[in-house]
Amino acid sequence: MSVEPSPRTPAWPPKSAPRLFVEHRLEEGFTITLDGPQAHYLGKVMRVKTGDTIIVCDDQTGEWASSVVDAAKRSVTLRIAERLRPRESVPDLWLCPALLKKDRFDIVLEKATELGVARIQPIITRRCVADKLNQARARTITTEAAEQCARTALPEMGEPLKLEAMLKQWPDDRTLLFADEQGGESAAKVFRDNNKAALIIGPEGGFDDAERAAIRAHPLAQPISLGPRILRAETAAIAALSIWMSVAGDWAGYKNSGTE
Repeated sequence: MSVEPSPRTPAWPPKSAPRLFVEHRLEEGFTITLDGPQAHYLGKVMRVKTGDTIIVCDDQTGEWASSVVDAAKRSVTLRIAERLRPRESVPDLWLCPALLKKDRFDIVLEKATELGVARIQPIITRRCVADKLNQARARTITTEAAEQCARTALPEMGEPLKLEAMLKQWPDDRTLLFADEQGGESAAKVFRDNNKAALIIGPEGGFDDAERAAIRAHPLAQPISLGPRILRAETAAIAALSIWMSVAGDWAGYKNSGTE
């Protein structure tokens, strides 16, 4: 005689629930109202209705489950129900990438966020093809990347600095790991001994001789090699971050990983 399996209790919150970062500091029982692009996304794209679950993060207290209590044409009101996770502990790694063409720099912003950096500090060098960064657009890219990969913390975003200015004001307790196409120590070997560091990545045309000399002369600079091939700037950033996270960051020893 066969036995009917008991029905599974649906997962809560559902994995398909939309995730959003909000500017409000969250607490159980609070009610918040979203408008503008977030309300449009929830109402017109996701077509949420009263009672639906939304996952919200505030970059302060962590990740929360909330329920829709009102879905109007131009606003969505949520009631915060339960904290699911505290704000994550972020590895103390900065990325200092030279500004690139817009589409390529978008990739750097997105992937740096997904890989878990604590801060992105853009720099301007002599061979940069861009000297400005739309901060609002950059923040949108990093926020959407954090939502997509289930981060509970957003990377800090600095205003672009000229290389010379950044070197002059560099903190005296942070190693500056210099990805130099002319060579250096093996990245993986150096990264094991640097858990409070920054990675500096050059522009499409690389650093000029004077810039390279200035970086190498800095007392906290450590030239590193990313292998035998010359990498595009965005590839170098992704490769270096991946290596650092695997040997010195929060990938080391993490077992429950997955991809979409």
